[in-house]
Amino acid sequence: MESVPVRCPQCNRDHAYSTPAYPCPCGMPTAPPLLPDAPAVRVGHRSWNDVWVTVRCSSCAREDQWPQPELCCPCGTVLRIPVRPVATAPSPAAPVPPAHIPLPRTAAHPRPAFRPMTIRTGHDAVTTAGLYLSWLGYRDVGRPGVAPASGIDLRGDGVIARVDSSTRPATLRAVETLWLNALGTSATGVFFSLAGYAPDARARADGVGLPLFVLDRTGTPQPVNSPADELVGTGA
Repeated sequence: MESVPVRCPQCNRDHAYSTPAYPCPCGMPTAPPLLPDAPAVRVGHRSWNDVWVTVRCSSCAREDQWPQPELCCPCGTVLRIPVRPVATAPSPAAPVPPAHIPLPRTAAHPRPAFRPMTIRTGHDAVTTAGLYLSWLGYRDVGRPGVAPASGIDLRGDGVIARVDSSTRPATLRAVETLWLNALGTSATGVFFSLAGYAPDARARADGVGLPLFVLDRTGTPQPVNSPADELVGTGA
């Protein structure tokens, strides 16, 4: 996957963004070509043209519409990652195999690449979080039969999760509620948010070891703290 450095213009936090690949109808993994030297743009208002870009497959030269790469900074700012226009894209070339990334010593078996789904609704966000937890290795992940007052959206074997699909950063109270429920059920708590996290919520999650992820519109969860990085590296 192509990776570029991204700086949030709101809080000046630096990120490394890797664009997700989607399968072209010919079978070749395809991703929007990023512009490494262009600054990310803060998303204010959206239109249909803002959330889709034209991408040319490097194998068959087919052009299709793909989700515009975006990154949600933990400060709550949504950033649009610039993409090289198709008109100036280089001619199709032989695909380059991805570089090998060593697995952590604690990982027993390599996992296949996570296949994201585009998020358009809150239901899509919960579905994506469930698929991601299953990809991490948790079994029997699904929604509770009746939505509990605790706000838990997903339960699995040894895991519970909250999915905040609102447009505001997740609050300290929401993070603490998930953490206390995880303690009470002897399960791992995992938080997913579309709009990032309030600073005090992020600090509390770091202090209690609660993994935090942000979801972008492409449906690729991104870890935003060390417990989340560790969970991605080791799996369930």
